[in-house]
Amino acid sequence: MQCHALHSLAAMLFFVLLRRILLSSLVLAAALPACAQSASLRQADVAYRAGLAALSRGDLHAAQSSFAEVVRLDPAAEQGHSALGAVLVRLGQLPDGIRELNLALRANPNDHSAQENLALAYQQTGNPARAIPYFRADLAAARVARRSLPDGILESYSRALAATGQLSPAASVFAQLVRAHPTDAHLQDELGTLYALSHNWPAAEIAFRAVIARQPDNALAHLHLGSVLAARQQPGAAAEWLEAARLAPDNAAIQLQAGSALARAGADAQALPLLQRAHTMLPQSAQATLQLALVLQRQNQLAAAIPLFESALAQTPNDPDTLVNLGMAYTQQQQAKLGIPYLRRALALNPKNPMAHQNLAAAFIQLNQVDDAVAEMKAALALDPRSPQLHYNLGLAYKMQDNATAAIPELTAAEKLNPDAWEPAYVLGLLDLQEGRYAEAEPQLEHAMKVHPDNGEGWSMLGSVYSKLGKLPQAQAALERAIQQMPAQSDAHLLLATVYMEEKKPDLAIAQRKLAANLMRNHMNEQRAEVATHSGQSLLVAGKLDAAAVEFHNAIGFDSSYADAHRGLATVYQRQGKMTEAAIENSLAAKAKLNPPLN
Repeated sequence: MQCHALHSLAAMLFFVLLRRILLSSLVLAAALPACAQSASLRQADVAYRAGLAALSRGDLHAAQSSFAEVVRLDPAAEQGHSALGAVLVRLGQLPDGIRELNLALRANPNDHSAQENLALAYQQTGNPARAIPYFRADLAAARVARRSLPDGILESYSRALAATGQLSPAASVFAQLVRAHPTDAHLQDELGTLYALSHNWPAAEIAFRAVIARQPDNALAHLHLGSVLAARQQPGAAAEWLEAARLAPDNAAIQLQAGSALARAGADAQALPLLQRAHTMLPQSAQATLQLALVLQRQNQLAAAIPLFESALAQTPNDPDTLVNLGMAYTQQQQAKLGIPYLRRALALNPKNPMAHQNLAAAFIQLNQVDDAVAEMKAALALDPRSPQLHYNLGLAYKMQDNATAAIPELTAAEKLNPDAWEPAYVLGLLDLQEGRYAEAEPQLEHAMKVHPDNGEGWSMLGSVYSKLGKLPQAQAALERAIQQMPAQSDAHLLLATVYMEEKKPDLAIAQRKLAANLMRNHMNEQRAEVATHSGQSLLVAGKLDAAAVEFHNAIGFDSSYADAHRGLATVYQRQGKMTEAAIENSLAAKAKLNPPLN
C-alpha cells in the first residue's frame, strides 16, 4: 500500500494520549470526596495535573516525570500507567511504554484509549500481528458505542492487516475511512491498491477510475489503473501507463514502473524511452539499469545492453537473473567464451535455474561443444520436464550429433507439448526426408507449413516429398510457392523442372532449367566477385593501390552489381586523387545496394 497517511503514528499517539488524559484527569480528581482523599492520592492528582500541563506545552520529558510520579504514588492508578506508557512510546522508549500500557489494560480491560495506544505502539515496533487484537477490540467497542474511530486508527489498523496478509479485511477497514472522506482521491487510490493486492480487480478498477474522475492528472492512479486492466486482460492498459508517464515526466519511479509494465506487456518500443529516462534520473538504480538492459537486449541492441548489465551486476553482484542475461547477451553477440563464466556463476548461486542451463547450452553450441550442450539441456529438462522448448533444443543438439535415434523422441515430445509450434514438425520432417521416409515426412512438413507458411525452404522440401510420392499437382504448387519466396535459389527451379517433365510439360521444364542455370552462373560469378574483392581490400590495406584497382575491376567484371567492389575502387580513386571517378564508383555502389542482385 502507498505510504499516504492522515496522521503520522507519533502524532496519532499524542492525540490518543491527550484525549485519554483529558478524560482520566477528571476521574482521578473525582474518585473520592476531597475530605477522604489520602495525602498520596492528593499528591498523585497534583502530579497528574502537572503532567497534563507539561503535555499542553509540549514538554514530554516533564510529562514523563510527572506521570512516573503518579505511578509511584499510586501503583494501582490505571490512568497513570496509561498516560506514562503513551508518553514513553512517544519518546521512543517502546518496550517501557508497552509495559505501562499493558499494566493499564490489566487494571481496566475496557480502557479503549489504552488499547488504541498499545495497538499503535506495537505497529510502531514492526509487530502488526500483536497490534491487530487491540485494534479489533477498539473497533468492536466503537461499534457498540455507536462512535467512529479516529482516521489515524482506522488507517493504522488497515495497514496492520495488510502487513499480515489479510488484504480483504484491510480493504474493508480502509473503506470506512474512504466513506468518511469520499472526495479524498489519495485515500481512494490507496483503497484501490488494497483491492488490487487482494485480486479484487473490479473493485480496484472502480476505485482508480473514481480517482481519475476527480483528478485526471493523477499519474499514480493512471499507472495503477493500467495494471488492473492488464490483470483483467482488458484493452487500454498501455494507454494508461503511457498517460502516467506523460503526466509525471520528472518522476523517476513512475517512469520506471510504467516502462517496466510496458516491457512486460511486450511493448518494448514504447517502454524504451521511459526506461531510458528513468535510468538517466536514477543512474545508480540496479532495477532501472537492468530493465533498460533487458529491453535493449530483446531489441538486439547488444552493444548498448551489455555495459548496462555489467553496471547492474556491479551493484548486485550475486543476482542470478542479471548474470544469466549478461551471459546470454555475450552469446548473442557471438562472444560465448565471455558469456560462459557469468552463466556458471548464475548456476553456482542457483543450480535449479533451467534458464541458466539452457543459455549455457546455447553458449556451448556456439563453441561447437555439443556434448557439453547436451549435458546442460538434460539438466534443464530434469528441472522443467514439461518445457517444449527444452525438448526441442535437446532434439536439435542430438541432430547436430547425427543421433537421429535420440533426436526423434525429444522432437516428438516437443510437438506433443506444443502442437501449435512448427519447428519440431519441420525438423522431424527433415529427418524423415533424409532417411527416405517420405510418407512419414509428408504430414510433418504439411503441419509445419500450415503453421509457418513463410518458409521457402520448407515449401521446397515439401515439394520434393510430394514428387517422391508421385503427388505431382501438390508438388508443383509447393515448389511454385518456394520459388515465389526464394526466387534466387536454383534448387526449387530444378525440382520444378523435374515435376514438369513427369507431368509431360517439357517446354515448362526447359524454361525452369534455364532459369536454374542462370541462377547458378550468377551465384558462381558472385562468389568470384567476393574473392576478388577480398583480395583487393587486402592490397588496399597494404597500400598497393594499382594492384588493388586490378582486383576490384576483376570483381566488377564478374558481377557488375557487387557493391563492395565499387566501394573499394572508389577508395582507390580517392587516394589517387581521381575524385570524379571515385564519385562515379560510389554512385554505382549506392545503386547496387538499393537494387541487390537476385542471388
